[in-house]
This record gives sequence, structure tokens and C-alpha cells, in this order.
Amino acid sequence: MTTTAIPRAAHGPGRIRTPEELKALVAEGNEVLGPEASAEEVARWAADTFGDALAVACSMAGDTVAPHLVASVHPGVDVLFLETGYHFPETLGTRDALDATIDANIIDVLPDLTVAEQDAEYGEKLYERNPTLCCQMRKVDPINRELGSYEAWVTGIRREDNALRAHAGLVEWDETHQMVKINPLAAWTFDELLDYAGSHGVPINLLLTEGYPSIGCAPCTRPVAAGEDPRAGRWAGLAKTECGLHL
Repeated sequence: MTTTAIPRAAHGPGRIRTPEELKALVAEGNEVLGPEASAEEVARWAADTFGDALAVACSMAGDTVAPHLVASVHPGVDVLFLETGYHFPETLGTRDALDATIDANIIDVLPDLTVAEQDAEYGEKLYERNPTLCCQMRKVDPINRELGSYEAWVTGIRREDNALRAHAGLVEWDETHQMVKINPLAAWTFDELLDYAGSHGVPINLLLTEGYPSIGCAPCTRPVAAGEDPRAGRWAGLAKTECGLHL
């Protein structure tokens, strides 16, 4: 059986500035902010610089702090949540709790195929047989579609996440998406994340306190033992460590 999907429209306002102009803003942001800028300062610079052409990506784990930060200085900001169809109930509960807590427009970014349609075309449990293809269709392609209509995006990336993110800057040029990438939480520790969430009433995924320091789709995520890499529970047993969103 072959499913013909109707391409989903992107939600952003579209891009006005050229890649060269956006790259200049990366340099300007790093000069104005400096390497020691606070997360709040980075969020305000992002909001002032990009306005409605700014989006926040959120996986509804500990990174709920990022949309809270941005919404506090830019009410109504678009928050992109990849609704893969495979989330833990706790993740969906966090999404609903955040929606009720902050002044933001939370957008469920959907793949072109539902889980049932994907199963019909590619076979069930594609995530076991070809997790890279599954991530491509359910995460990478949908977020690429959405990001194409913004000039900058904010992430919850932290340098302590893993070696690939150890040198993440506060403001970067995203070569893959040809846009500005902003990581206001880059220098934060996990404890600082929890402290901020507790102090500001930001809902976080309950799984974070149950041995899941990194949370993805339920079939591809397991708890992490003490001393393991925080992302060891993602695609356990496979060489895969990233879904492809930040490569």
C-alpha cells in the first residue's frame, strides 16, 4: 500500500533577510553579548533582533526553560514541538502544562505520515529496523519545513549534554538551515536548569527525575544508569546518538 501525503504548510512569517545579512547578525550578537552573557540577556537580544521571525524549538524535557525565557521577553513567540506520534505520556503532559503556563504559541509540528500510514508503507517498528529513516521522516523533515519560514531559532542545547555539543556558542550560524541558531542555555548545568524551573514554576518532564536525563521517543529511549553519558539511553545499543536536528 502506498500513501500519498499532503505536504503540510509551514507556520512562520517567512524570511526577509539574506543569509549574508543573517550571518552579520551572528557576528553582531556575539560582539554585543560576549561569551559570558546571561541566558536572559541572550533571549532579549534574540527577541529584539528577530521578532516574529524567531521560533523556539522544544522537546518538552528540561528545555521547557528555553521557551519560558523567550516568552517572558517576547510574548506569543512560536514554540515548535515535534509531535512524532511516539512520545511518552509524560512528554505530552509537559507540552500541555507548558501551554497553560507561558504566553506562547505552541505549534505541534507533524510528519507528513501518521504512524499508521508509515507502518502501512514502510512496515511496523521502522524505528527498530532503520531508526535514521524514522527520525528523518518524523523529526528532521518536519522541522526543516518549519524552520525554513523563520530567520532564527532558539534551542535548549547545553554544552554538558555530550561531546558534540561541548563547544556550542550562544549565537551561531546554522549552516544546515541557513539561519541563526541561538543557545541561551549553553553554559548551564543540569542543576541550574532544575533550579530555574523550580524558581519560575516552569513545568519539566517528570521523567527527568526518574533516570531519563535525555528524553526522545518512547520506543528509542531507556533510563540511564549512574555514571553513564546523559544521552546513553537514546538509541541504546546502536551507534546512533543524534536524531539529526542539530547536525
